[in-house]
Amino acid sequence: MLRSPLMRMLYFALLLAVFALASTWVGRKVGIPANDLKAMSANPASTLLVVLPFVLAHVVLARLIERRPLHDLAWRKSPQLLWGMLAALLLFGLLVLELWAAGAYAVVGVGDAPLWTLFLLTAVVPGITEEIVSRGILFRLTEEGLGTWIAVAVSALFFGFAHSSNPGASAWSSTAIALEAGVLFGLLYHVTRSLWWCIGLHAGWNFVQGALFGIPVSGIGVDGVLESTLQGPDWLDGGGFGAEASALTVLTCGIISLLLARRIMRAHSTVPPFWKRPPAALPQPHSSG
Repeated sequence: MLRSPLMRMLYFALLLAVFALASTWVGRKVGIPANDLKAMSANPASTLLVVLPFVLAHVVLARLIERRPLHDLAWRKSPQLLWGMLAALLLFGLLVLELWAAGAYAVVGVGDAPLWTLFLLTAVVPGITEEIVSRGILFRLTEEGLGTWIAVAVSALFFGFAHSSNPGASAWSSTAIALEAGVLFGLLYHVTRSLWWCIGLHAGWNFVQGALFGIPVSGIGVDGVLESTLQGPDWLDGGGFGAEASALTVLTCGIISLLLARRIMRAHSTVPPFWKRPPAALPQPHSSG
């Protein structure tokens, strides 16, 4: 009971709270406002104060409480970070092409965005923190207890509606993020067992969307290299939330998710829920991908 999936989620939350308090204390000592994400993300050193509590909580949980190798964040898999970012460039480039062809995206100028700061703020911080929580903890431990498909659904809904307080958010925008990103990232994590892949795709998605194409990132306006505008009916251009609430984005990412799901079914790699497997049968982490 003390090492059940639910208890380990609680352990992670406690560890995260402790490390976050320590990070806040350090931030105050060096003069970085603890409640100002933008200030804390303005340079590599201060960005550590944001992401390090999540990384430490994940590592400590794995090594000291779960007593398992850190398969999903193993350093030997770190090159997958670049593959994830490249995939994000191709995927969002395709989405922008679709929006442009549909008359929903137009470039109106060229900006002078501070790319390094934008990379740290829009890509590194959410890419690391949200993937550790949503895939490294919630998906992985839910899958261990309730099986793969329930884990996909639970982590996707959590991920989608975690963005419900963003500017311009609605029930549809949260559902869209759950369908297009939550499902896709959950399936990708199952296939690769790699947070590097998920972090790369997530960070690259945010960076390409905002810093390059100038499209709001989950409702948050970003001054990118290109100054652009989204136009058309809300279902097409995403309304005030941005391209992530576009039906084209949901459809395109949904097709990729279906391909991943087909691969999973062919590999027979799904984990059944606990009531459909022998008591001694537990999902074993593997190092594929």
